[in-house]
Amino acid sequence: MPDILRIGKLELTSRLIVGTAKYPSLDVMQAAHAASGAQVVTAAIRRINLDDKSGKTLLDYIDRSRYAILPNTAGCYTAKEAVLTAQLARELCETDLIKLEVIGDAQTLYPDTRETLAAAEELVRDGFTVLPYVVDDPVACKHLEELGCSAVMPLAAPIGSGLGVCNPYSIRIIKERAGIPVIVDAGVGTASDAAIAMELGVDAVLMNTGIAAAKEPVMMAEAMKRAIEAGRLAFLAGRMEKRLYANASSPMRDLITVQNGD
Repeated sequence: MPDILRIGKLELTSRLIVGTAKYPSLDVMQAAHAASGAQVVTAAIRRINLDDKSGKTLLDYIDRSRYAILPNTAGCYTAKEAVLTAQLARELCETDLIKLEVIGDAQTLYPDTRETLAAAEELVRDGFTVLPYVVDDPVACKHLEELGCSAVMPLAAPIGSGLGVCNPYSIRIIKERAGIPVIVDAGVGTASDAAIAMELGVDAVLMNTGIAAAKEPVMMAEAMKRAIEAGRLAFLAGRMEKRLYANASSPMRDLITVQNGD
């Protein structure tokens, strides 16, 4: 059976979601998106320039026949700002999908849990498919699920830090308790980080800087694709039990005794 990820009305075979910021050029961004195998691309609505002299916006460089657009509310610091941005995104992108971000601190870019919960409640009530960016807090994630969010997106590390999964134990608890998809968001710096996140059992990983800021973004995008696939397979396969001491691959009791002269 195909390994399908369902988020709201979306049915995805790729478990990698990619972003649109920090690429050296739009051509490189498009090539990286293709190499990643992603089916969902996120874009910050507040950073889309609608007054560009060319008449084009960032959205014109995303093939809508190939990728679902996941608008996000990056840059919002209050629930009110986030709700207004989401409503604008729905009109601009013609989608009810929204990645909800309400930042509480400009230096760490950590989300404001209280404002995120308030915005999520209003957006769910307004018919949005809400995917909230949140701290790696099992309690906050459960509250967001109870409000009707379609997924939760706990951070692995601060946005753009590339530190990898800093608290795997919290991520595991969130996943064990969740009845909706868990998508690790922020902090993935290289392929091994992505594989580790998937081996914890999460449903997908969203990343931007880890690909866009690499020396070779297109090559890194392909590496991330393979890491996501490997991590998912490893999780489904079930890793061996960890042991403190050695455990011989060929136990002595299974060996044939060889005597001198035989």
